[in-house]
Amino acid sequence: MTDVVAELERRYPPVWAEEWDRVGLVLGEPAAPVRRVLCVVDVVPETVAEALAADADMIVAHHPLLLRGVSSVAPTTFKGRIVHQLIRAGVALYVAHTNADVASPGVSDALAARFGLTGLRPLHRPAPSSPAYGDDRGIGRIGELPRPMTLAELTRHAAAVLPVTSWGVRAAGDPGRMVRTLAVSGGSGDSFLGAATAAGVDAFLTADLRHHPASEHLAADGPALIDAAHWATERPWLDDLAALLREAPGVETLVSDLDTDPWTVHAAAPVVDDKEPDREG
Repeated sequence: MTDVVAELERRYPPVWAEEWDRVGLVLGEPAAPVRRVLCVVDVVPETVAEALAADADMIVAHHPLLLRGVSSVAPTTFKGRIVHQLIRAGVALYVAHTNADVASPGVSDALAARFGLTGLRPLHRPAPSSPAYGDDRGIGRIGELPRPMTLAELTRHAAAVLPVTSWGVRAAGDPGRMVRTLAVSGGSGDSFLGAATAAGVDAFLTADLRHHPASEHLAADGPALIDAAHWATERPWLDDLAALLREAPGVETLVSDLDTDPWTVHAAAPVVDDKEPDREG
């Protein structure tokens, strides 16, 4: 396990994580051998079952299992059951979260690659006093599309290049607006609406956009918005993560494609034919 952790912390140093975040080794004996790693976005019962079925020795996850303080990991609790399952099976758990978000390359670089963006630069840089400050590190990425698209066309394109979810992809703004520069940020991104406006991009793609911030952003002539499922915007990074871990000697990596987005049903409104009925005859 030492080699795997060293490789992870070389690319995603824990000191780059936000102060509120909880990253690094969560479960597992540091001296235990690791032959097979499953890369996941979320540590949930379904991905844990996938790891056990694959005989994985380690899960590397993006989202922390134990982000907030707990007073018990009893198996009568959701998180406690997962902790007990992993310990009984000898499966280690490691988390790379905001330290992977800010890294270069990191979570948003993988998302930007799905759109073929070029000339990448961070959407939001860390403060100079932050351990993560430097080079091209920062949250989100801004780049140029290979060719201009209308917002409607880009939204359809996003649905085609991102992992499919019930949530789908939706957009806010003029459907005919031409988009040449696109900002992307994996995961929840409405705290960066101001940064997207300040950057002068044509559109901003992220997840978990809320009604009032989005409405006020558009009313202030901000960039068009594209809202995708949280899981779908972070799943592309797992491929980069798996490639990184293959650099550790003797390690096989697997990537989970289980859709762990909590939204599982989507119903579109029926198309209404507003033509006047034929009253002849």
